[in-house]
Amino acid sequence: MSNQNILNRSMQSVWHPCTQMKQHEQFPLIPIKKGDGAWLYDAEGKRYLDAVSSWWVNLFGHNNPRIKDAIKQQLDTLEHVMLAGFTHEPVIELSEKLSKLTGLGHAFYASDGASATEIALKMSFHYWRNLRSETPGKTNKTKFISLQNSYHGETLGALGVTDVAIFKDTYAPLLTQSAQMPTPDFRLAEAGESAEAFAMRCADALELYVTKHHHELAAFIIEPLVQCAAGMGMYHPAYLRRAREICTQYEVHLIADEIAVGFGRTGTMFACEQGDICPDFICLSKGITGGYLPLSAVLTTDKVYQAFYDENTVRGFLHSHSYTGNPLACSAALATLAIFESDDVLQNNRENSAVIQAEMQVLTNLPIEHMRHQGMIFAFDVVTQSAQFSKQCYQAAMQQGLLLRPIGNTVYFMPPYTISEAEIDFMVNATFDAVKSTV
Repeated sequence: MSNQNILNRSMQSVWHPCTQMKQHEQFPLIPIKKGDGAWLYDAEGKRYLDAVSSWWVNLFGHNNPRIKDAIKQQLDTLEHVMLAGFTHEPVIELSEKLSKLTGLGHAFYASDGASATEIALKMSFHYWRNLRSETPGKTNKTKFISLQNSYHGETLGALGVTDVAIFKDTYAPLLTQSAQMPTPDFRLAEAGESAEAFAMRCADALELYVTKHHHELAAFIIEPLVQCAAGMGMYHPAYLRRAREICTQYEVHLIADEIAVGFGRTGTMFACEQGDICPDFICLSKGITGGYLPLSAVLTTDKVYQAFYDENTVRGFLHSHSYTGNPLACSAALATLAIFESDDVLQNNRENSAVIQAEMQVLTNLPIEHMRHQGMIFAFDVVTQSAQFSKQCYQAAMQQGLLLRPIGNTVYFMPPYTISEAEIDFMVNATFDAVKSTV
């Protein structure tokens, strides 16, 4: 079947995500037939290096035999059973492993990152509600805060703590409003100000707000170390330590949205480790299954869990969806964690990161600024006034067989961990050519 045939059928039947469909009249869809390693192949055999891990989910390459085999084996025994009133070994084993890795417990499952955000926000709100019923007259803690330029998903609750106008503004009348704290993204630091000093200045502003409003604040939700949708805005881990101290002091939950940055992306298994903190809630998704099946999880403290544990059904956390804790997805996640355990992934990532950083120096010959990296996330900002830069750069890269997805004028790499040195060389040099042809 030809690319054009698949493209035509998709345009007639599929409403694609995060897309103005009419733009595909000028920027055609790419019909993908198969994947292998770091590469995607269209229906006519042309291949594209997946430099963004298919929206940041694919950790160990397409068509990974270990993850595939785990799903196949699970398929022979149990494909799905509802998790209300039932349980199964894959969800138990995964919950135990995630608890050991995060220092939190009682994993609650959903299918995607936005749903994980919804769960964490609802749990926090409901925790304070349950606490009020035990202590009449206790202050009503019902509001949330997040960082400027934050992104936590596009369901209504998640949009309420998101600060990206193109996603949020249309739905503003439907949303619960939140307050945004100054972002510690070090691109916004004053000239000569270190990333750490700027992070602490932003933390001071956070403390000032929380001091005044803590009586009404349920939680502070944060993307640790990297604000991905903000153009890979990176900041010093000192901010995490100070935010944890402030939230503890003023009894405000700290929710770590590690949906994009978890599972080794920032150089440690979870980004919070670099601040030496443990949040009250952690939201996980994307790489949790290696990019093979939809899954997300929220883990929290025993203190939060116990506030729901009661004879009264209304005090329980009644959130649900039909595929919660799906055994196939849990098996894919277990296989993903097994690769971390057996392959020394974090050390291999450090070596790959050094290679990519060295290769990226050639890009300094372009009109760029803020070359930066955090673990296996790499980014730079192109100096351009063109509002069409991201689309044009995407097209130019695709013509060379490279999948980039710039965010505004920010070009970034978030490749599979299995990328080879030859593939890194291709990725960087094709990026150089794509950017040069666009600016």
